[in-house]
Amino acid sequence: MSTAKPAKTDGTAESAETAGTAESAGTVESAETAESAKASEGTRRPYHHGDLRRAILTAALDVIAADGPAALSLRDLARRAGVSHAAPAHHFKDRTGLLTAIAAEGFGLLAGAIGEAADLKDAGVRYVRFAREHPAHFQVMFAPELLRDGDLELTTARALATDALRHAVSAVPPEGRGPDDRLAGVAAWSLAHGFATLLLGHNLDGAVGEQDPEEVFRVLAGMLFRPASA
Repeated sequence: MSTAKPAKTDGTAESAETAGTAESAGTVESAETAESAKASEGTRRPYHHGDLRRAILTAALDVIAADGPAALSLRDLARRAGVSHAAPAHHFKDRTGLLTAIAAEGFGLLAGAIGEAADLKDAGVRYVRFAREHPAHFQVMFAPELLRDGDLELTTARALATDALRHAVSAVPPEGRGPDDRLAGVAAWSLAHGFATLLLGHNLDGAVGEQDPEEVFRVLAGMLFRPASA
C-alpha cells in the first residue's frame, strides 16, 4: 500500500496575507495618529509667536484695570495667552520687568499726548484724558516701588514726558506762571495729576456730576494759570 505524501506548503500565500494584515494595521494606526494630531491641534489656542510681548502686555493691562497691580501673575498671564508659564519671562524676566515695561509704555504715550498740546491748559486736559483712557498704565507709572529703578526704557520715556510738560509750562508768559519755572511745572503737574487721580477714584463724582471732566479741568486750570492779558 502506498502512502501519499502531504503536499508541500508554499508559505507564499501565508506571507502575503500576513504582510497585508500588517500593512492594513499600519494604515489604520497612521490614520488614527494623524486624526489625534489634528484633534490636539484643534484644541490648542491659535497663537502667533511674534505677538507674544504685546499679548502679555494687553492681558496684564486688563488685569490691572480690573483688579489692580497686586493681582498680576505671570503664570496667569501665560494661561490667558495660551503659552507655557515660562514664556512671559522670556520677554520681561519677572513681574517687576513686566510692570516696568507697562510704565515705560505709559510715559511714552503720555509724552506723545502732551507734545501735541496747543498750550499748557490743553496739556493738562490731555493729561486727564490719558488717565481716563489708560487707567492701568496710570496706576503703574507713578508707583516706583513696583518698578525696576534705572531701567533705560523707563527712564527715557519718563524724561520725554517731563520735557513735554516743561515745554508747555515755558510757553506761558512769565507774569502768568510766576518767577520759578520749576515750581510752575510742579503746580501744573499737581493740578492735572491730582484731578486725574481723584477722578479715577470716583472722588469727584459729586462735584463733576454730568459735566465733561475735561471741561471742568479747563476751568480749574484757568483759575491757576492766567494769560498775561487777564
